[in-house]
Parts: sequence; structure tokens; C-alpha cells
Amino acid sequence: MNSKASEGSVISERLKQTMLTALDLDDFPFDDESTAGMVPGWDSLSHVTVIAAVEKEYDLHFKTTEILRLKRIKDLQDLVDRKLSEKSVG
Repeated sequence: MNSKASEGSVISERLKQTMLTALDLDDFPFDDESTAGMVPGWDSLSHVTVIAAVEKEYDLHFKTTEILRLKRIKDLQDLVDRKLSEKSVG
């Protein structure tokens, strides 16, 4: 299932729910331009928790350089999509 969390957003409901759970939030209006600094409770320590939760949810592993390039939630969704695509091909 790759439904989008809101119309006009590339953020999937699955990714949104994974991030909300990792951050112990009931809801947050993520959109393509959202950054960690905009999300309550998302600091450098919880960033590790979010990344680990996403890796576990999707059975993926991100390289440190890939994680360091993430600036917006959209960047994380793009990385997940790319990794899943590579996984299905390889």
C-alpha cells in the first residue's frame, strides 16, 4: 500500500504512521516540505529512533551518507522509495 497521507503530498500513510509511532505522537500534518525541526519532539536523539523505525518497518538499511543528506520528510520518502525499488530489482 502506497497511499499518500494527504492529497498533493508524496508522504505515504505507512511512513507517516511509522514516524508518528517512533515520535510517540498521535498525529502531525506532515507534508513534503516538513523538516525535523517542525515536528514536536523530533531532536537529534529521536532522529536516530525515527530512522531505525523506518529501516525496521521497510526492512531496509540506510548508509550514513544517505541519512546525512535528508533535509525534509520528502527526502526520507524518496530514499525509502528508491531503496524499495532497488530491492525489488535486485
